[in-house]
Amino acid sequence: MIFSSTVFILIFMPITFFGYFWLNKKRLIIGGKVWLTLASFLFYGYWNINYIPLLMASILFNFIVGGATSPYQTHINLNNQKRKWVLGVGIVGNLLLLGYFKYANFFINNLNALSGSEFHLHHIILPLGISFYTFTQIAFLVDSYQGKAKEYDLINYALFVTFFPHLIAGPILHHTEMMSQFKSRWTLCVRYRNILMGLFIFSIGLFKKVMIADIFAIWADAGFSPGASHHFFSAWATSLSYTFQLYFDFSGYCDMAIGAALMFNIWLPLNFNSPYKAYDIQDFWRRWHITLGRYLRDYLYIPLGGNRSGMPRMYANLFITFLLGGLWHGASWMFVMWGALHGSALIIHRLWKKAGYTLPKTVAWLITFLFVNITWVFFRANSMDDAWRILKGMVDVASIQGVGVYDVPYQHYAWGGALIDTFNRYLPAGMTAYLLSFAMIAIAFVICSQRNAFQMTTLGRIGWGKVAYMTLLFSIAMYATNTSSSAVFLYYNF
Repeated sequence: MIFSSTVFILIFMPITFFGYFWLNKKRLIIGGKVWLTLASFLFYGYWNINYIPLLMASILFNFIVGGATSPYQTHINLNNQKRKWVLGVGIVGNLLLLGYFKYANFFINNLNALSGSEFHLHHIILPLGISFYTFTQIAFLVDSYQGKAKEYDLINYALFVTFFPHLIAGPILHHTEMMSQFKSRWTLCVRYRNILMGLFIFSIGLFKKVMIADIFAIWADAGFSPGASHHFFSAWATSLSYTFQLYFDFSGYCDMAIGAALMFNIWLPLNFNSPYKAYDIQDFWRRWHITLGRYLRDYLYIPLGGNRSGMPRMYANLFITFLLGGLWHGASWMFVMWGALHGSALIIHRLWKKAGYTLPKTVAWLITFLFVNITWVFFRANSMDDAWRILKGMVDVASIQGVGVYDVPYQHYAWGGALIDTFNRYLPAGMTAYLLSFAMIAIAFVICSQRNAFQMTTLGRIGWGKVAYMTLLFSIAMYATNTSSSAVFLYYNF
């Protein structure tokens, strides 16, 4: 199930919420944690129950390895060298698991292409969330080895890994920032302010997903279909549609994840902070997928040497980090290209700052946004040819022929209905799609320039005005869930 589904909102969430706090009220604290853990497994298994044993095995393996690497587990009594060896085994084991499910077919296909061989591997279905729960547990192993993780209880650890608001698409968590919350007695009882704040930010995220992201998805899917031809306007409509689809999809997911967790009195770390307001590429990566950037910095960039070994090595480390960060998103050379472009941009940005150059803020913002928009084309395109076709259309001002977003399926819109039919009767073929797409793009720019959902939630009190606003957004979005395409969140695929 997904956060924007009626099954989650009307059935799963209420039952989980009331069951958890009822057990806590009866002072069955461990029972409450077990209940929440089992509910999280149910949430995960709703997609494919066959992968629950894999998740359980991963949790048990990492819990045992984490205890063995910890300096606080004196009953195990391993010296530093042995603890380091166990840590290595644990990290390699996690990476092998991730590599098999996510990259095995990719590497075999490339090997066949290079050598002319005909190796084959049966089709592997990527388990949902494996990238996120694997990275979370690798961080736990490193933190255990370094003595940062001090609490070892299997139920608490299982809840830390599986807590459903973050299980499938993040944020990527540190053990220390979550366990203190699960252990606190202040999280065990119902707190109405947290419930109101959780419902408020959840409603905003739900509206973003259903009413904005899923509409942009229709245009992006049409424009990025393999072999689609483009002219100037359709190419820009396609690229910007995906740019904003991804923004509102991921932003909506992060809002709903924070909101769902907050109803259980748990604060997830901020993972998305208005990245399209960034004035440079470094600022963009401080705002976009914040916990992934933190993870790559702490567990890849710094171990590679960071900026401690001179400028050339620092730039190489930065490039390698983003190259692997691109590959983390999926087994495709398009993701590698996207990572390489962002790594190169960060190197250029550092050289630019080192030389003491500056740009006016408006120019700096425009360059940053255009770069991000262009690189999203490589991120989304099915092949390099499709990416170049769109990019060529974006600079071919004289072109007027192409497919673009002419034939988008209006019946899948979350809104419009009779209004769209009326436009279609009086406007030339395809004009409705362009008017709607560029109007939505203009609205998206305006929304992105305003305060984000997290700021709206945490600044000031939740008064009647916010309650009315929340109720309106929630009601509209819930109505639209019956007519929208109800696509999964994009980051579920990574």
